[in-house]
Amino acid sequence: MRLHPLVAGVSLLFTILLGASPRRAMAQVPAPQMLTLEQAEAAALANQPRLIAANLRAQAAGEQVRAARAGLFPTVGFNATGARVADTGAAIAAGNITTSSISNRFAYGGGLTQLVTDFGRTNSLVHSARSTAEAQRDIATLTRAQIRLNVREAYYQALGAEAVLHAAQAALANRQLVVRQLSALAASQLRSTLDVHFAEILESEAELAVVNAEGIVTERRAALATAMGSEKAITAPLDGATVSADTMPPAMDSLLTTAQSQRADLNAAKAQQHAAEAFAQSEKRLSYPTLNGLAAAGEIPYHDHTLHDDYAVAGFNLSIPVFTGGLFAARRAEAEFEARARARDAEQLSLEVNQQTRDAWSRAEEARKSLEVTARLVAQSKEALRLAQDRYDAGLGSIVELNEAQLNETSAEIQAADAEYTWLTRRAELDFAAGFLN
Repeated sequence: MRLHPLVAGVSLLFTILLGASPRRAMAQVPAPQMLTLEQAEAAALANQPRLIAANLRAQAAGEQVRAARAGLFPTVGFNATGARVADTGAAIAAGNITTSSISNRFAYGGGLTQLVTDFGRTNSLVHSARSTAEAQRDIATLTRAQIRLNVREAYYQALGAEAVLHAAQAALANRQLVVRQLSALAASQLRSTLDVHFAEILESEAELAVVNAEGIVTERRAALATAMGSEKAITAPLDGATVSADTMPPAMDSLLTTAQSQRADLNAAKAQQHAAEAFAQSEKRLSYPTLNGLAAAGEIPYHDHTLHDDYAVAGFNLSIPVFTGGLFAARRAEAEFEARARARDAEQLSLEVNQQTRDAWSRAEEARKSLEVTARLVAQSKEALRLAQDRYDAGLGSIVELNEAQLNETSAEIQAADAEYTWLTRRAELDFAAGFLN
């Protein structure tokens, strides 16, 4: 009966020695600033080169709309021309230009060209450019959602790795305490040296687990820095207190409807389909006539006697394609085939979005259910460890039984930590699949 008070006394002594710390010295150390998930996402959205490039491409696509719309406005140009005829007796100049067209002169003036109608071809090009710009904006939105997902996954994985590290460190501290207790008891010939050797083996295994966990934490923090677009390592402590494992979102059918309307990649595919259809319409109108209004005016300060001091002219030009060797027909057929292919691409992506949403929902539901199981597992393993410790202290159990209980308890703690952050990660994936991260 003297065994139990002795073990309790030794345990209390080591607990006091290990837990004692100078509060005054700790109070002088400022607490490091926590890095929240919102701050990590904000940094990623501000620094990620991929998102910056996507936004620039969206702006470039917007300029294509202006370029296409320019065909609807007048074109005004300024010209200045000077000529000196070397031989006024020549009847013909090179290129079958008569000498009257190259009279001695210096003239300047402006010319204006205004599209009257091309039967909607330019308007179709404008609609195509607008849809292309819209698709590029959707791609930028998709890039933003992917970056947010990457940050959340990296953040949760880093928190999970640190939770595993804490569990491993707690197990190591507990096993070091057991080794010290057993060593003291063995020195008093109250326990065998075999028990000490078994405990030392478990202590070494726990130390190895801590080393491995520290390496994983370093890797996860490096992945978080990359997701945030930072070249520097993330050393600030992560704020796991603000991370909440909320309940499941609405039912599957509601999520599928939301995904069909909010997924940026699907919206981009539909916009590209509309752009291809509008471009096909513009290619169809290539064979239609084009009517332009023309105007020109200017002065001729220096000229020979055949010319006047100024000039002004207005007119029109009607261009009717007659034969192009099948060029316009081929371009029209190519554009129509591309539009039909884009429609099928959008249909295929719609199917994939539904599948991704269903799969993400199933994985998230599985992870949510595992939280309850791992919580029960931790409680059961703690109770088993308590019973094994009591049996060992009373001399009824072996060191092997106690070590097995300790291993089970540590494993349960690690599984619980992994389950919590796996659930958070899969919930983030579900949010991305449904388009909530836009």
